[in-house]
Amino acid sequence: EGPLGKTPKTTIELLEACKKGNPPSMGKWGSLPMNGQVSCEGPLGKTSLFEEAAAPKVDGSRFKDGQVDPASVKAHMAY
Repeated sequence: EGPLGKTPKTTIELLEACKKGNPPSMGKWGSLPMNGQVSCEGPLGKTSLFEEAAAPKVDGSRFKDGQVDPASVKAHMAY
């Protein structure tokens, strides 16, 4: 099997369908994938991040005087 699930067999199937006037269905961004998957989710759908991830804790006083100390940026960005 080649990249993106293409095989010589599926390539021939695609070309034969086009030859018969039955090209793949088109979506907003072009032809739809032959495997039917139209999003970045896997075949099982969402499998993680069922809840919104919590934002990192940030020190609210970090810009108290409008000044930024470049040496402390990493600590202030909660890295």
